[in-house]
Amino acid sequence: MTEELITKNVAGLVKVRSGRKRKPEPWSVEEARTFLEAARKAADPLYPAYVLILVLGFRRGEVLGLTWKNVDLDAGEITVALQLQRINRQLVHDETKTEASSATLPLPEICITALRIRREAQEIAKRAAGELWADSDFVFTTRYGTPIEPRNFNRAFAARSAAAAVRKIRLHDTRHTCGSLLAALDVHPRTAMQILRHSKIAVTMEVYTHIPSEATRRALKKLGKHLGTQDQI
Repeated sequence: MTEELITKNVAGLVKVRSGRKRKPEPWSVEEARTFLEAARKAADPLYPAYVLILVLGFRRGEVLGLTWKNVDLDAGEITVALQLQRINRQLVHDETKTEASSATLPLPEICITALRIRREAQEIAKRAAGELWADSDFVFTTRYGTPIEPRNFNRAFAARSAAAAVRKIRLHDTRHTCGSLLAALDVHPRTAMQILRHSKIAVTMEVYTHIPSEATRRALKKLGKHLGTQDQI
């Protein structure tokens, strides 16, 4: 048709039933808490990454592409601006796809604590690697300072989920748990609105109506306060 050799595309007349879209089945707050507690107790080096994914709704590329330059722990802010993806067999560190994806977000206490622990762990890894360490500004790296392969991050998440004995879900589906966790952590609705990037506070408040049990709320807060200690949750 483009070259005007035919006037009609007969294949376009064929009617095909459209497939049903798969509805995400995210974790409940209890499942997310169980997962995070298991990762912390196991001293999983990716624990801070899981916190950012679950509490701030980071995508895989955003968390792996995060640099220390975009983290301000003293001000309690983090900027989503870059992502790490494998494209045509190469790791590409570039801007997020859309302007809406880029934002400076306030950090809840659990995230600040996790990122402080991550920074200390990275310094220890750097000293251990010595001359083998690859200097980069990435927050999450291998033990030699190189960026983490996205597929390996998926495998690590799946393995940690199995070890925590929680329901298996896609990594992307964790974003849908974010709002409920913010409510459980008593993050102010206006702050949550900024984190979730909602245009109307009413949308945020609808998420906040699903309040978890008081025991769950206490456990999540303790998880943030005592990260890195020997205290039992």
